Amino acid sequence: MSFRKTKGTGAGTSLVSLSVRNLTKTHPSLAGIFMNMAKEIEHKFLVKGDQYKSLVTPTLYRQGYIPTQNGMTVRVRIAGEKGFLTLKDKTVGMSRNEFEYEIPVLEAKQMLDTMCDKPQIEKYRYVIPAEQGLKWEVDEFLGDNAGLVVAEIEVPTEDTKFLLPEWIGKEVTGDKKYNNSQLCKKPYKEWGK
Repeated sequence: MSFRKTKGTGAGTSLVSLSVRNLTKTHPSLAGIFMNMAKEIEHKFLVKGDQYKSLVTPTLYRQGYIPTQNGMTVRVRIAGEKGFLTLKDKTVGMSRNEFEYEIPVLEAKQMLDTMCDKPQIEKYRYVIPAEQGLKWEVDEFLGDNAGLVVAEIEVPTEDTKFLLPEWIGKEVTGDKKYNNSQLCKKPYKEWGK
């Protein structure tokens, strides 16, 4: 395999990196594995009113982001009593590759406390079933983002059609200021400043 090892500045430290693009060029037999990466294709909307609250019980989320310099996103999340580590690449159109792994909740808490930038995101998430086996995820933000409520629906293809509930407002897909990673950098409470 094509690995690159670089010596760090501290005694005995090293960094090992692996490029998926280069790996599939040098090992074509692995291309099929990476062609089936998990794709995230979603639409994002503002929410009108609070009718969504009566449909399901929410789960409390806490999440933060480990700084990167390449436009990729590394998210650490606690959702209820479970921990997750998620890796996302750059968005092209409405889609991007996403890999999510469940991790021990205590490790997620430690990462949030020691590795993730501040401020972090706290929110209640309402997961509401939709037609065609789809689901709406309504995020009611807390803390520095209190007052912002956003709904997302993840779809299998960019041209998938779906019905809009009456509590769905303006579409904000593609407006980066609504990305959770951006809300950490410029929270909703600072938008009017």
